[in-house]
Amino acid sequence: MLIENPEYLRHRQWMKRALDLAEIAGDAGEIPVGAVIIDSSGNLIAEGENRKERDQDPTAHAEIIALRAAAKRLDNWRLNQCTLYVTLEPCPMCAGAIVHARLEMLVYGVDDTKTGAVRTVTNIPDSAASNHRLRVLGGVLEASCRQQLQTWFIKRRQKK
Repeated sequence: MLIENPEYLRHRQWMKRALDLAEIAGDAGEIPVGAVIIDSSGNLIAEGENRKERDQDPTAHAEIIALRAAAKRLDNWRLNQCTLYVTLEPCPMCAGAIVHARLEMLVYGVDDTKTGAVRTVTNIPDSAASNHRLRVLGGVLEASCRQQLQTWFIKRRQKK
């Protein structure tokens, strides 16, 4: 059974942590997206949450925050032994950074039908212009990731 698969359970564990980070971002007025990076031994390397509004930085997406922290911690921009977990399919900027960081694997929660650049709108990792190939797994805790985003946007619209 898929649920009992240890790899699947690990993916769920780390996606739950990414959801916790997304909740923190949402509570701070950011679009709720969280990201976690682990190494090949399953150790937490770095975390990130959306910070665009708080930092007034258009590049302060959860993935970018986590990638920067991981590279700093490992003292190496090549993250080829790492897996990134993120609650929402990465945008073009983040997908490009993920490819350039040489991540081993990307795991994301829910497709982004507006700006998804991994599988939904476009596919940067598999593009002929991509200089690195990585494994991609989408749909981990998809319903929870989708619900978190939908709830946040509903509440935000009600405040206006």
